[in-house]
Amino acid sequence: MVNVRPILFVLGLVLSKVALFMYPPTVLALFNPGSGFIEFAVAVAITHLSALGFLAIGKTVDFKLGVRDMFLITALVWTVSSVFAALPFVFINHISFTDAYFETMSGITTTGSTVLSGLDSMSHSILLWRSTLQWLGGIGFIVMGVAILPMLNIGGMRLFQTESSDWSDKSSPRIKNVAKNIVTVYITLTVLCFVGYLLSGMNLFEAINHALTTLSTGGYSTSDGSMNHFSYRAHWVAILFMFLGGLPFLLFVSLVTQKSPRKILSDEQVKGFARLFLLASVLVGLWLTLVDDYPISDAIRVSMFNVVSVMTTTGFGLDDFTSWGALPSVLFVFLLMTGACSGSTSGGIKLFRFQVARSLLKIQLMKLIHPRGVFVQRYNRKKVSEDIVRSVVAFSLLFFITIIVLAALLASMGLDPITSLSGAITAVANVGPGMGAVIGPTGNFATLPDAAKWLLSFGMLLGRLEILTILVLFVPAFWKR
Repeated sequence: MVNVRPILFVLGLVLSKVALFMYPPTVLALFNPGSGFIEFAVAVAITHLSALGFLAIGKTVDFKLGVRDMFLITALVWTVSSVFAALPFVFINHISFTDAYFETMSGITTTGSTVLSGLDSMSHSILLWRSTLQWLGGIGFIVMGVAILPMLNIGGMRLFQTESSDWSDKSSPRIKNVAKNIVTVYITLTVLCFVGYLLSGMNLFEAINHALTTLSTGGYSTSDGSMNHFSYRAHWVAILFMFLGGLPFLLFVSLVTQKSPRKILSDEQVKGFARLFLLASVLVGLWLTLVDDYPISDAIRVSMFNVVSVMTTTGFGLDDFTSWGALPSVLFVFLLMTGACSGSTSGGIKLFRFQVARSLLKIQLMKLIHPRGVFVQRYNRKKVSEDIVRSVVAFSLLFFITIIVLAALLASMGLDPITSLSGAITAVANVGPGMGAVIGPTGNFATLPDAAKWLLSFGMLLGRLEILTILVLFVPAFWKR
């Protein structure tokens, strides 16, 4: 059985923090008449009171959490937080709870899909809240990734933790210290991104919001035109910090604590991410120059921006890449699912899984040539254990099965094939925009049926929490004593 009271206590702590992060947009609304101060204040009060209720009910002397409890907490933190974080959208934007929950889940999982339009004239308090949700989702996932998921035998996070920094066998205080260092790095990079946007010509409000959603690789903007609304200098700032957001944050911690860039530069994930980014950018840039008659300077900027935006699952829009032709569209479908590095704020399959699969394929081929040979699979110069390989295979298989099932269910609701398939991919990979006229870079998800929005919200959660973390809750054995 699960330990209900400790779980409620943890949820109370999380909700109390959600309420605290509602304060900045509430204060902003206070000094901007008509921006929803009363509505935000009511949302804050409801969230605080609910947090106090959870804390009171869950308070216990015997505070014990087992592996089963950790799985349940991991899922509930995202789902329950989204319920309360959706309240400002319901109160101020007067949208249905379904739309509000979809927008919130998209924000907190840093997916970036949206049902809202008219952002240029929208209340600043709501725009700040959307950006805050993505920033919290980014740092929340990173901290959870190093503190919780490895304990649950989630292969990707365990490999990331073990290979990126030699602290996995240390005590709990060490884990807390690393988590604190990650938060420090995350805040520092956010501030640097904010300064970069200010220098690029954004005003104070725009720079704050886009700094929050760039480093978190979320993609929410303050304008319906997304990054098209801003200068070329802002595009280059976004390219830099989206790329940094796609790197393993434990390596940033190693860089700060050990004062050596060698660990980042020699990491297999980082090298693979950089190579794929540059190769895809060159291919798309050449296509734009030779086929679509882009000037070379524009082709370089636009190709690099869209490639890193898709690879890091940020989802910022800059031109409609679905209108560039067949080759870029096929390439971007692949990049949609690839993702960046494990241990980053990005979604997707993650690049390291492709690298582990490649080394496994190489060993299998060598065994065909040398049947009696003994080959050791290594990653980052360390041996890869069998359970890591199994988890990589299981996750990759489940990733595609989940997309196929979601796409089939969406199609059964009357959605066209492109919308169904790209919607499923963009949800599970936590990318943001899909493809096609409905949910493509120039559209949004507002016209989809409510059932499709709930299904996609579940898909976002599955993708963000590495699928297995959620699916295990549906196994009957999980609930047995």
